Amino acid sequence: MPDTQLDMDHLSGALRRETVKKNVAAIHISGKLSLLQRKLSNVLLLNAYDALTSATTHTIDARTLAMMVGYNSNDFDTLRASLRALAETVAEWDMLDEQGKQEWGVSSLLSFAKLKNGVCEYAYSPALAQKLYDPKIYALINVHIQRNFSSGHGLALYENCYRFVRTGSTGWWALDVFRKLMGVDGSDYYASFKHLNAKIIKTAVAEVNKSSDILIEPEFRKKGRSVTDIRFRIKGNPQKAMFEIDDSDGVRNLDVYKTLRKQGVSDRLARQWIAEHGEDYVQQKLDYVTGQGDVKSTVGYLSAALRDDYQAPGKETPPEPSAEAIAAARQRAEEKAKEDQAFDARAAERTERARKLSIVEELVSRRNPTQRDADKRLFMAGLNDELDREHFRAHGWRSGLNASAIFDFWEELEPDAFQ
Repeated sequence: MPDTQLDMDHLSGALRRETVKKNVAAIHISGKLSLLQRKLSNVLLLNAYDALTSATTHTIDARTLAMMVGYNSNDFDTLRASLRALAETVAEWDMLDEQGKQEWGVSSLLSFAKLKNGVCEYAYSPALAQKLYDPKIYALINVHIQRNFSSGHGLALYENCYRFVRTGSTGWWALDVFRKLMGVDGSDYYASFKHLNAKIIKTAVAEVNKSSDILIEPEFRKKGRSVTDIRFRIKGNPQKAMFEIDDSDGVRNLDVYKTLRKQGVSDRLARQWIAEHGEDYVQQKLDYVTGQGDVKSTVGYLSAALRDDYQAPGKETPPEPSAEAIAAARQRAEEKAKEDQAFDARAAERTERARKLSIVEELVSRRNPTQRDADKRLFMAGLNDELDREHFRAHGWRSGLNASAIFDFWEELEPDAFQ
């Protein structure tokens, strides 16, 4: 993965002091990985995300993993080589913590990975897992969108712009920083802005605008006649607002999904099982469990049937699960249900915040310029923390750090505005 950042407001060290003060962690991923390796990294992280800080290792079916990334499902040599590349890739962070203290750290991107019995098991170092789990640091990249990219440069630019979709701009990057993000630093050819613009910037921008749910536009800053910095304006792609953002609606229309839900399986777990095992396999196990008559814990039994491939009579039926096995499966299902509820709650919070920020944007647009200036000054006067004021100066009414205060402020000005 070219030197990319997770929620990289900017690379530290190359910025003005007031920017560095922001409570933003910069994580740089060194190494120039291929497009498929880059996709693999995202899929592994998405697969592990819900249990990133609670589980020491994570697993995914190796064939499923290969197909999700775009490998031939039997091409384990390429999968092994890609996992090796991720284990050899270094992640480095340099950030300010909540108390404003500097923290530097380094870790391999994967602490280990192994393939055994058709399963890929892998892990992140505890320190890196904590950084990756922080929603302020990492914005999940949708695997359905990343499949549309045919170049590593296009996907790299999409990832680095997508993290700023709510603020509308990446902020200025020095060209040497941008070259690192695109993985072309150290190239004499791309030291020329003319070549960088023609071969990297224009082609990557075109691919992002064609293949994703955002539209980006580059802007340049010059010193004399030389271009020194670049930033990207970002907005949603109106033609692709629903562009493969999530195929959940399609999955939810499947009969097997509806049957799972009737059996008490959570939405997220049902979609995960279908994605991991396939519609037909899940239906087979549903039929098997249904044929067992009255089962104390359908979800637990079904979880065990999927995991251990229980077969109907005449198909090498394994021994009936013991009470302990069913209890363990039930416990895992309950734990998964709790994780699902927590995940859904976080998703609902993000959706509600986005809704309110859009309303604020509409309220602001109705004000004349004099009122807007007065509103900003009044709001800033109510902020006691310099970090909060600085974040508001940079992001205005889209400042996520001040979201609660912003909502309270506008509710006072416009009662019932958010109803």
